[in-house]
Formats: sequence, structure tokens, C-alpha cells
Amino acid sequence: MTLEAPLFLLALLLLPAGWFAIRAAQRRRKRHAIRMPAVATLRAVVAAQPSYRRWLPAALLGLAVALMAFALTRPEVTVSKPVERATVMLVTDASGSMNATDVQPTRMDAAKNAAKTFVDGVPKQTRVGLVGYSTSPSTVQEPTTDRGVLTRVLDGLQANGGTATGDALAVALDAVQAEGDPAKNAGQKPPGAILLLSDGASDPASLDPRDVARQAKQANVPIYTVALGTPDGVVTNGFGRPTPVPPDPQTMREIAQISGGQSFTVDDADRLDEIYQQVGARVASEAEQREITSAFAGGALVALVIALGFGLRWRGRVA
Repeated sequence: MTLEAPLFLLALLLLPAGWFAIRAAQRRRKRHAIRMPAVATLRAVVAAQPSYRRWLPAALLGLAVALMAFALTRPEVTVSKPVERATVMLVTDASGSMNATDVQPTRMDAAKNAAKTFVDGVPKQTRVGLVGYSTSPSTVQEPTTDRGVLTRVLDGLQANGGTATGDALAVALDAVQAEGDPAKNAGQKPPGAILLLSDGASDPASLDPRDVARQAKQANVPIYTVALGTPDGVVTNGFGRPTPVPPDPQTMREIAQISGGQSFTVDDADRLDEIYQQVGARVASEAEQREITSAFAGGALVALVIALGFGLRWRGRVA
């Protein structure tokens, strides 16, 4: 919570000042009280009053003052609201190493299932595109709200070849930036993000993904990265020999940090689904400051009315 006018918190000094004033008035009444010899008899006749009746009205008045002080500061809270029109590009590694079975049933199948969960979970107005890549970006689906199209494209991904991560990110960044084309959106560029899933280092022959991340940073397009797999992952080569295919979380972390996104390391399918849902909630919503002055002011009014009611009912005065 943030306060637009925190100086009004000085009004809280009224609380200790009021307490001292009440105590002073009580002491003054005691000094000037007339002693009566029949006090013990009267006390026996008149029923004892609960102690809370003496302090509750004053406490409620203090609460009302405190709430009103906070209301005057114009407090604001940060809330998330769905973005009216966001664009997200899924960049999915479909290189040969995605056939590894260290993530069940395979890395490729786990990636497909998580992507489908993501597509189904984001708001309907969110435009989602897809870049599937191996040695080059082989599958490109422009951003769309048609979830059926995206599902069919995901089902068609097959794992083979190399890992041209930089080239795939460049294609995805172009797609996000194209959504800001004035001819499409009347000059209003919708928010965009890229979700990259890969299990290995980028091929040296492709673009450096860090350079693409810097371009994404300039375009205000964060890249969220997911390094999929375990260090023990292997695939079988053409000669039947196992080939280690460990993930490269360091490069993925650098891509996310440079672009202003966030990185994750995942070694099981359930965790991958969870990560995709988290990222979906972030890229399809935006933070908004909302003033809650009325809540504090309303609470102050309620406390004041109750204090007046109790004070007048029990003692004929508020304090």
C-alpha cells in the first residue's frame, strides 16, 4: 500500500492528545468530587457497570480518528487486472534433445502439454502465437485468439535437429512488434511478452540470443525462459549410443535478465505446468494503482456512529 499524502498521518497525534485530555478530566473530577458518607450504601443498591462501557466508546472514537487520518492520505494498493489486448509468443524448442525421457513422457510431450495448458488458461482476448524451432524456426503461427489453431500447431511439433534459439527469438520479437503496427491497432501498441522453453545451448551458427534479448529490452518485451530437463538427460544417436543432453540454465537465465523477464529451471512435467500457469497470469495482466480512500472513510464513519450510540446509551455522553 502506498500513501499519496502521508503528512496527514500527523493527525494520529490527536490520539495520544485525546487520551491525555480524558485522563486529565478524570483526575479533575476526582479532585472536585463531594465526599458522601453513604457511598457504600449506594454502591450496594446500584448494580455495577461493566468496565468496557467506560472505555469502549472512547476506543471507537480513536479508531474513527485513525481511519480518517489514513483516508486523508489517499491510500492506494496495487491490483492486477486483465490486459484488454496482450500478445504472447510461445517459443518452443523442438530440437533432437527434446526426445529425452528424463521429463516424462518426453521433454517434447511435456512442453506441448504445458503450452496447451497455458493457451487454455490465459484470457480469451489474449493473442497467442507460436514459434517452434530446431536448426531453424520451422513452425511459425502468428498471434491469434483461435485456441484450436494453436492446439493443432502444437500437436504437429516433432523433435529433431539443432537449437537455433537466437533465430527463433528474433522471429517471435518481430511478431510481437508487428502487433503494434498502427495499421492493425490504430497506433496503440498492446503489451507483449515472449515465453521461451529450451533444453540446451543455442547453436553457434544462429543469432546470439543475448543480442535478441537486448533488442527485446529496448522494445519493452520481456522474455520469460524455462530451462527444461535434468543434467542426466540423454538421447540415443544414430548408432544406438546414448548422448548426454543437459539443459543450459545459465544462458536461459541471462536471456531473461537482459530482457527484463524471469527465468525458471524445471525437471518434471507437473512443475512445468505450474510455471506456465504462473507466467500466463503475469503476461496477461498488468498492475494498476487503485485508491481505497472510501474504504477507510467508510470505516471511520461506522466506528464514529457506533461510538456515539454506545456512549449516549450507556452514559449519556461519548467519553
